Amino acid sequence: MARYREALCRLCRREGEKLFLKGDRCFTEKCSVERRKYPPGQHGQRRTKMSEYATQLREKQKVRNSYGVLEGQFRRYYEKAASGKGVTGEVLLQLLERRLDNAVYRMGFADNRRQARQLVGHGFVAVNGRRASVPSYQLRPGDEVTIMEKGRKIPFVADAISKAGHRGLPAWVEVDGNSFKGKVLHVPLRSEIALEAQEQLIVELYSK
Repeated sequence: MARYREALCRLCRREGEKLFLKGDRCFTEKCSVERRKYPPGQHGQRRTKMSEYATQLREKQKVRNSYGVLEGQFRRYYEKAASGKGVTGEVLLQLLERRLDNAVYRMGFADNRRQARQLVGHGFVAVNGRRASVPSYQLRPGDEVTIMEKGRKIPFVADAISKAGHRGLPAWVEVDGNSFKGKVLHVPLRSEIALEAQEQLIVELYSK
């Protein structure tokens, strides 16, 4: 399966802001955005005025990289959002937010989405009592997510749960850390999605 294999910190520097792709490291002085506040590459420090298209493209790339999906996947999410009911940009974020790997991360069972995707891909997560190994699985209100017995012994899982309360949980999920279970309460509202993005720019980009 295709995946991004380059340095994650380059993605944050390219967007000029933290995408929190490395968990705790993003909150320390080791964060690349804090150390080098300019885009990567030979011409990173050169100031350039962005066109309207470039602004829209960068917003799309920021959201896509935040959730760790490839271009083809992202376009399919957009097409599904555009063909459904509701505001397209908001529905797009709701679809991305309800991915199983993202929900595992939001519930505090992993320190970042990459760890959450690893848990799901290796079969350590169950949905409604059945093992689920597809990171893009779409959760629905009422679905219960459980870390299976073998997954509970992974060091980063226990560490992430211990810090989940401090990090805070979104209002669209509830979690019982002691039993390694979480539940989707409802489709997340835009105000409950912790992502600073102008999704309307993405809609404008794909509408051309």
